[in-house]
Amino acid sequence: MPQAILAINAGSSSIKFAVYVIAGSELSLICRGILDHNAADSQFVIRNPAGEILPTETSSNPSSDLTRSLIDRVERLLGSNELAAVGHRIVHGGAHFHAPVLVDSGVMQALDGLTPLAPLHQPACLAPIRSLLSARPQLPQIACFDTAFHRDLPPIYRRLPLPLEFEKQGLCRYGFHGLSFEYIARCLKRPDGRTIVAHLGSGSSLCAIRGGRSVNTTMSLTPLDGVMMTTRSGAIDPGLVLYLVKSAQMPASAAEDLLYHKSGLLGLSGISADLRALLASKETRAREAIDQFCARAAEQIAVMATSIDGIDTLVFTGGIGQNSPEIRKNICTRLGWIGLSFDDDANAGKGETISTPESQFEVLVIPTDEESVIARHAFEIVRQHRQAQQDR
Repeated sequence: MPQAILAINAGSSSIKFAVYVIAGSELSLICRGILDHNAADSQFVIRNPAGEILPTETSSNPSSDLTRSLIDRVERLLGSNELAAVGHRIVHGGAHFHAPVLVDSGVMQALDGLTPLAPLHQPACLAPIRSLLSARPQLPQIACFDTAFHRDLPPIYRRLPLPLEFEKQGLCRYGFHGLSFEYIARCLKRPDGRTIVAHLGSGSSLCAIRGGRSVNTTMSLTPLDGVMMTTRSGAIDPGLVLYLVKSAQMPASAAEDLLYHKSGLLGLSGISADLRALLASKETRAREAIDQFCARAAEQIAVMATSIDGIDTLVFTGGIGQNSPEIRKNICTRLGWIGLSFDDDANAGKGETISTPESQFEVLVIPTDEESVIARHAFEIVRQHRQAQQDR
């Protein structure tokens, strides 16, 4: 029977997904979509590869469990294709998970234990797995880690400036958005070049890539570090946290809420975490928040360049990086001093290249596709697992 792979990319407020049919050694996309946790049933949308909305029937066994509802609807679209496995994006793999892995109870327990390092993301990533382990225990599930792409960071960029005993406890710089960076690395025309990828979205980070491998990245032990984001502070003086907890007597939970949910663009502007709303606003604080977001990103592009001895290609990706010409222009304008020559017309259009021929390095806009990376990893794990069973 022809088989299919479902890739699930679960966030704190939505589930992105894509379904691929296995065709020999290749995967062919048949549909993708997004399910908002707050959306009504009638707003559930699945699109084919051309972007056209596919009709889906309401489940005959309605469930409040979004994952089960998703599986039910997807299977109605598969026809004669059998669902062979489900791949999941997991934000934090910690010190032990450096590659995709077939999920069992032991893996789940270990991943649950990493929740304090990614409290905003890890529970949302694990919820669909937990649901399917209960509803479909025989369906193979594969965990794919955002941290895995950064597993070979050089020691100078991996180690925190703390005593060695803390590193032995697994406290080091892990990096995130690895599935996105892996996809972009595969798309590069110059895979051996010096590339900086700016994944800008509700969560934002940058990565310095050389020879297809991560050399340095802005996020660290947790997805809270690095450039400022829509509601996350990014890098701040660690003394601020000590002051809030010790001198201001702020409970640790309140400090966590402040830094994860009330800072960044939202905190600076006092208006919104949505960049589109800030760009449309005439308020001074909105403009200041935007400018700080862009200044921090430009600053880190220069920092990343020191990790790989320069830059041949700069790539913008992620929801903001892909879709906001204004933000790309603001950032690129700050990089003229290192030889970036910017093409306004190309940036305003839909082209991939937004630098001029005279630029010292190329600037590209490449939409990311984490779901395709998840599906490819899941397919490989299933193939290996079946081969191992046949060899027994």
